[in-house]
Amino acid sequence: MAVGRQGALSTLPSPPLLNAFNPSRTVLRAGLNAFKNPVRAAHRNASGGIVTALVDLIVMLGMFVVVPTGLALLREPGTRWLRRRWPLAAAAGAASLWLPRGAAATVLAGAYALATLTLALYAPRRLARTRSLAPGEIAVLTALVTPAVAGTALVAERSGHQLLGFDLEILSLTVPHFHFAGFAAALVAGLVCRAARPGRAGPFAALSVPVGTLLVLAGYFIDDWAELAGAVVLTAGMWLVALVTWRDVRTTAPDRTTRALLGGSAAVLVATMLLALSWALGEATGLPHPTLAWMAATHGLGNALGFALCALLAWHRLRNEPATSHRTAPAPV
Repeated sequence: MAVGRQGALSTLPSPPLLNAFNPSRTVLRAGLNAFKNPVRAAHRNASGGIVTALVDLIVMLGMFVVVPTGLALLREPGTRWLRRRWPLAAAAGAASLWLPRGAAATVLAGAYALATLTLALYAPRRLARTRSLAPGEIAVLTALVTPAVAGTALVAERSGHQLLGFDLEILSLTVPHFHFAGFAAALVAGLVCRAARPGRAGPFAALSVPVGTLLVLAGYFIDDWAELAGAVVLTAGMWLVALVTWRDVRTTAPDRTTRALLGGSAAVLVATMLLALSWALGEATGLPHPTLAWMAATHGLGNALGFALCALLAWHRLRNEPATSHRTAPAPV
């Protein structure tokens, strides 16, 4: 009986049976899989290691440079002794980052967290002294408190404890977030508010940065949509900080270097906060968005070096200039 083409095809051995008739193919495929799987795993481990090292370096910048520089700008009464001892606390915190999770890393992280908690105690003291909840003051109070959130997250992550149910990756990213989006951004917003021309831009920037930071933190406990709302408010506030910096502060800076630092910090915010907004939108809606590794390498590094470091160095230069050398000598904060 004649067999049609379809019938002939249906009588062919299945792929597993074909592999049995062709042992070389089976051995070759097994060898390739054995080679590819370790390579893929090694690639993932290498990529993860690079991102972790990058995040740790960003955190160290916050510990050793950003917070001490910001404290010098604050000139909060009674903090001089804390500023003198801060490098020791920062050294302990930095050492904890490079040790394996465990008791030693936890103890060192705890020493840094203790310094951040001590700093947070100056917030109620300042509030009692100033008796003010003006937008600029709210921003400064936020700057005093937020490093304690970073310090607490650092202790939990270094001990391997999923604090409040958050996984260790989120806790590790919380540490740089509250050094830069918390402390540095709030402090710069408070400084910008005092230097802004009369209008709503300065106060709104000073208020929306703390509110946005708080909403993002609340979003951790609620859902991605709440975090997106916080990202929208925070992005609006940071773009206003950039606008006021570019329009009011940069144009009256006394020298080219200070103007370049201020202009650079303002320009960087446009891109980095757009990345933050796209990530939060993607998390809430499921739309394509950057990975956490990409965010660390772009948003994180840009905010750390391009915004926080440049802005604080510029304000430090402005603070050290004689008040008569330019029109916008920053008021004490």
